[in-house]
Amino acid sequence: MRIRKARKADFPDIIRLAKLYNLDYADMEEDGFWVVEEGGRIRGICGLKKHPECLELCALGVDEEWRGRGWGGLLVRAVLQDVPAELYLATVIPGYFRRFGFKKAEAVPASMVKKAEWCAGCRPELCTVMMRQGGR
Repeated sequence: MRIRKARKADFPDIIRLAKLYNLDYADMEEDGFWVVEEGGRIRGICGLKKHPECLELCALGVDEEWRGRGWGGLLVRAVLQDVPAELYLATVIPGYFRRFGFKKAEAVPASMVKKAEWCAGCRPELCTVMMRQGGR
């Protein structure tokens, strides 16, 4: 198992996983991604979307047959290691992200998409916007 920053050639697999788990969004290819690679294949992904006012952790997912190994957490830690700034995310599983220092955001940066639009296909009232202070 190896965690690394994604290369351009990885995007077909990144998009495949994102679509499989409803994590895909427009213009994914323009964002930074980290991947978990095992057996020469991409088994997990985590994205970093750049907004004009902030950075957003997004599209965290591990292929179902490879879950339960802690790879999602390792992906989050890899992103956090590279991101010294504040980091936001929108999630339906806030408890998962609290262990990484994320707390419910008091406000959402104006450049982020409205919360209701993030949650296409799910119930927006279940979505929590969280933020982690910068610093390593």
